[in-house]
Amino acid sequence: MKYLIVGLGNIGEQYAETRHNIGFDILNYFAGKHQFSFKSDRLADVGEIKFKGRTLIMIKPTTYMNLSGKAVKYWADKEKIPNDRILILVDDLAFGLDALKLKKNGSDAGHNGLKSIAECLATTDYPRLRFGIGNQFNKNRQVEFVLGKWKDEEIETVNKKIIAAAEVIENFVTIGIERTMNEINNKKF
Repeated sequence: MKYLIVGLGNIGEQYAETRHNIGFDILNYFAGKHQFSFKSDRLADVGEIKFKGRTLIMIKPTTYMNLSGKAVKYWADKEKIPNDRILILVDDLAFGLDALKLKKNGSDAGHNGLKSIAECLATTDYPRLRFGIGNQFNKNRQVEFVLGKWKDEEIETVNKKIIAAAEVIENFVTIGIERTMNEINNKKF
């Protein structure tokens, strides 16, 4: 069984450790935990591990957020992975910093990365782990907030959620999405 785990973010030092790059941060933590590294490949930095009899292909698209779908489609097709075994790790303004929400499908909610993925896969029917980043920004300052660095007082919660997100990946591929949703969706951080 193969799974495609996709961490959304933007390449480049100026985007490192920003709210919008949480998908990259989760996969970087996961790589450290499972002792693998990413290598540059077509449209993404790619890592692969065997985990409890499953093969996990992990990608960090190098297409920038707005074209993430190109990388997702390419790797899903190349590895012959169906949509229900793709997991997108994404930042989400709709939830506070205390929330992680796993969903089977849903709209892009204005997120350009998810919009691109939906266009390229021709469906919104794919699992995603929504990492709440809150929405504490002034009018017309959304881009600055999303592309901004975490505040010092947020770091401890962010780190706890990154660890929990890694566990969500492991559970998603072993016990399935339903049980994993039951475990994580009502948890507060």
